[in-house]
Amino acid sequence: MALKAANDASVQPPVKPEEQELANKREEQAALESELAERELRSANLRAELGAFERQYLHFVGTCYAELDEYKAQIAERLAKDQPGNERAQQAARDARARAEETKSTAGEKSPDEPRAFQASPELKRLYREVAKHIHPDLTADREDRAVRQELMARANEAYERGDETKLRKILTQYECSPEAVQGEGPGAELIRVIRRISQVRGRLSEIEAELQDLLRSDLYQLKSRLDEAREHGRDVLKEMVEKVEDQIAQAKRRLTDSESAPR
Repeated sequence: MALKAANDASVQPPVKPEEQELANKREEQAALESELAERELRSANLRAELGAFERQYLHFVGTCYAELDEYKAQIAERLAKDQPGNERAQQAARDARARAEETKSTAGEKSPDEPRAFQASPELKRLYREVAKHIHPDLTADREDRAVRQELMARANEAYERGDETKLRKILTQYECSPEAVQGEGPGAELIRVIRRISQVRGRLSEIEAELQDLLRSDLYQLKSRLDEAREHGRDVLKEMVEKVEDQIAQAKRRLTDSESAPR
């Protein structure tokens, strides 16, 4: 009798097909979400690196070009003033001034602090992966939940670019404690949700691959790659560019001084 009772107790009810399929799909979903988190991290990292590089470039080179174009505009305006009847000189002065204003606007005001290159810590990367796994908008089919996730993900991207680990932790905690994170019950309904999430993740993976390719083909990335490669060979191309423009600025200053001191 005791043996029979023990055997009965050890018999497990058969797993329903939908439960087995749900388990399989959950494994697939988990693998895809991990891949998505890695891709999102790569994309965020690349955007942050390019953003930091652009700020460095504008800080060193952009402001030099702005100064050079300002001198060129002053020279052109001086020539136009000396030749009021020369329409070509007048147009050249207008073009030079417009170019100087555009360059100045692009370069912005030069900050006294040198911009730093972007370097993410292992903990920052880990936190971003967790945020992407739990909060990414493409992991839900609910419209309201998606809107919440989009806002949080945008904030997470900004925090990542700033290297703000504390902010990333707060964003993750905020969502995990929200009502939107509560899921329904029942293997049938959950299976449908998981299948749809898998489809959404696959779609996002395709999108992010296209976004990454756009970044990798961008002029900014190509410039950064050339400078990085040169740096590996001991050349500071950014410094060389600045020195070249500074030499042109010195020439422009002399030309402007000469034009101002020339007899009328």
